Amino acid sequence: MFLYPQELTTDNAIGGGRVALAFEYDGRKFHGWQLQKSGVRSVEAELTKAVSSVADHPINLVCAGRTDTGVHASYQIAHFETHAVRNLRSWVMGINTALPFDIAVHWAGNTSEDFHARFSAVYRRYRYVIYNSPIRPGIQRGQVSWTFRELDAERMHEAAQSLVGEHDFSSFRAAGCQSRTPIRFLEQIKVTRKANFVVIDVQANAFLHHMVRNIAGALMAVGSGKQSLSWIHGILAAKDRTLAGVTAPPHGLYLVDVGYPDSFEIPPAECGPGFARPWFSVVDNSPVQPTHIHPKQKPVQMP
Repeated sequence: MFLYPQELTTDNAIGGGRVALAFEYDGRKFHGWQLQKSGVRSVEAELTKAVSSVADHPINLVCAGRTDTGVHASYQIAHFETHAVRNLRSWVMGINTALPFDIAVHWAGNTSEDFHARFSAVYRRYRYVIYNSPIRPGIQRGQVSWTFRELDAERMHEAAQSLVGEHDFSSFRAAGCQSRTPIRFLEQIKVTRKANFVVIDVQANAFLHHMVRNIAGALMAVGSGKQSLSWIHGILAAKDRTLAGVTAPPHGLYLVDVGYPDSFEIPPAECGPGFARPWFSVVDNSPVQPTHIHPKQKPVQMP
């Protein structure tokens, strides 16, 4: 998970203020990150319950980015407030003991009061993994997307470069997206093939609802030859979601990195997911420093 090893020490004191967590989860059996109605399983509900049991008081979690039903995270960050003080090993092992098998916390640390898991982030990075074979996957079902149509990864990569930079991404925005603006700065996007797997690696200052899955669906149409290389540029310019084709399934989508200013001392990620990490070099799996950072304001707390 981390670019540099994080030792589970017992000689430190963490808590008595704002604490950050780094964790991963398999999204197959969750209805996304956010708390749902009673009886509907969410990552937030399970993690909140586990952290509260170790802190010995109710806590509220704020995460870096809410993921949808079926979407995974190999690196996710959240923060909470606590008056409890524990060492690193106690926080991590205690929380994991109280968690279900498909969530695992890897790190906890003190952070400053001005740290905010969502609003302090300067970028997010996702990988979308497609199994490209005439035969559907068995063992990795639910962990990857699948198409039987042969994909040309080089063609997809070339078409994707028209998305790099600051644009209005309305054509790749879900109808129910609640973001105030469709403007995003896409730092990089790469499409590569590793044997039968095609991986879309994309980083931006932030993402709209379904933005990565909509981009993936459009690129798969280009890669299969159903659409031309110039089609991506055309639908981006049109700012019309109805022109961009289908939304790719959630199973292949992984949140793999969230970047923060160094001053917050959040351990940087080595991008996953774990089974895909060996396909890439150390440089490919390392954080990409953003060249364009939008100033962000925390919501004003009304009296």
